[in-house]
Amino acid sequence: MDPVKSFQVEVQQNISNLSNDHFLKSLSNLWLRDAGKSKWSYNFTWLGRPAIQLPNDAWAMQEIIWNVKPDLIIECGIAHGGSLINYASMLALLDIVECLQTNSIYNPLTSKRKVLGIDVDIRSHNKKAIEEHPMYNWISMIEGSSIDNNISSKVFEFAQSYTNVLVCLDSNHTHEHVLAELNTYAPLVSKNSYCCVFDTIVEDMPSDLSSDRPWGPGNSPKTAVHEYLKNNSDFKIDYDIHNKLQITVAPDGYLKRVSS
Repeated sequence: MDPVKSFQVEVQQNISNLSNDHFLKSLSNLWLRDAGKSKWSYNFTWLGRPAIQLPNDAWAMQEIIWNVKPDLIIECGIAHGGSLINYASMLALLDIVECLQTNSIYNPLTSKRKVLGIDVDIRSHNKKAIEEHPMYNWISMIEGSSIDNNISSKVFEFAQSYTNVLVCLDSNHTHEHVLAELNTYAPLVSKNSYCCVFDTIVEDMPSDLSSDRPWGPGNSPKTAVHEYLKNNSDFKIDYDIHNKLQITVAPDGYLKRVSS
């Protein structure tokens, strides 16, 4: 067998084995439980901006962006802007690769790719830092609730200029809010692209970890995902992603669009 193909087969077998490793899954959840108590995910930055995300999930998003090659990434939830910067840097890399492949001159100012961030409250110090960041050329932002009709209308108008769309939902994590976001933005996702729903792990964690929040087990992004999928066969959970990550905030949250 071709060595490249052989390695791919080995990796797929590893992932299959991991999917059945219930002991490791339990250990991963125990680790996530205790890491959550110390706000471990708050400790990282991407190109200088705080990114409240697990490194495993950031790596998974890199793989998705490379495979999908989106020209638009829509992110609900901005916070400090680290994920916006992350996705923008991935889009910049895609631009560079395209220039190398076509032997054309690279000019970042002419890039057509964008990350569109939406947040109900873009705090002034975060907004300033994002706008002053070198990756800002690939970023646009809209302030307002992602499920407000006026805001979603602006997003749909913005998206009309793009053909390959990836969506990330990482704002209010209540069942009602995430389900509304899924119903609103998942239709924008291109076939073979993804709607990535973060913090589905809330459903699998002790309730005291979210006792100061309006969400928790039984009222979480994961319950919204499963409710949405009951009536939307265009999307399927990509189990391979969270099975190989093990430590992830998004179990059952990587939704691949499989039909138009």
